[in-house]
Amino acid sequence: MSLQQFTIDAEPFYAPAANEVDYFQAAYEERVPILLKGPTGCGKTRFVEHMAWRMKRPLISVSCHDDMTAADLVGRYLLEGGETVWKDGPLTQAVREGAICYLDEIVEARQDTTVVIHPLTDDRRALHLEKKNELVAAHPDFFLVISYNPGYQSVVKDLKESTKQRFAALDFAHADPELETKIVVREAGVSADIAAQLVRIATASRNLSNNGLEEGASTRTLIRAGKLISRGIPVADACDMAIIVPLTDDAHVRTALRSAVVACI
Repeated sequence: MSLQQFTIDAEPFYAPAANEVDYFQAAYEERVPILLKGPTGCGKTRFVEHMAWRMKRPLISVSCHDDMTAADLVGRYLLEGGETVWKDGPLTQAVREGAICYLDEIVEARQDTTVVIHPLTDDRRALHLEKKNELVAAHPDFFLVISYNPGYQSVVKDLKESTKQRFAALDFAHADPELETKIVVREAGVSADIAAQLVRIATASRNLSNNGLEEGASTRTLIRAGKLISRGIPVADACDMAIIVPLTDDAHVRTALRSAVVACI
């Protein structure tokens, strides 16, 4: 596959919260791999997409999961037309051709899988393809970014210290209310008043974290609620559909969230 298909042509909207744009750029210039840490739906993926567009670099994204193997990342032999041929995986393609490789929610992958990235994160900048007995030197433009949500993961799924210390890290959090309101207005196409209501609802839900709710409403869920509202669905119903029901099955927590919605609109 050509890297052209991984090029982002239109600017992905991203509203900086601090100096993360400059810090990411500096890390890229020095080829220091980056770890993004923060809650679900706070903008980590959008930030990487924005930076790839800004730096005019192709972006190969991989959503990690429990069943991901090392072969899913680096590649495998396949049968084609009666012949056995090697097919590079997404990580190998990025390494060979100089793309940004983004491994989203890295802790969801098996730990024996994440070990393959270690040689890419130090002075070696190389990828060992064990099944091919090939050592692939990283293209000068190759850059590795990983992300995970430290507050949501169990100890079993946390990153190993030997992996964490190979990265420079940027902390992400939900934007402050003023900025989050602007983001919802921009992305959902609702009025500032409606966006502010949604942000107040999100703040109330986040206050319930560790009190019956694993995570509060993300900015992503607010945008989805806003899009439903823009289609004529009442605010309370849109919040039920996009925020409350997806977040929890606990009847008591749902009641508390619905009370918060009523108080905020």
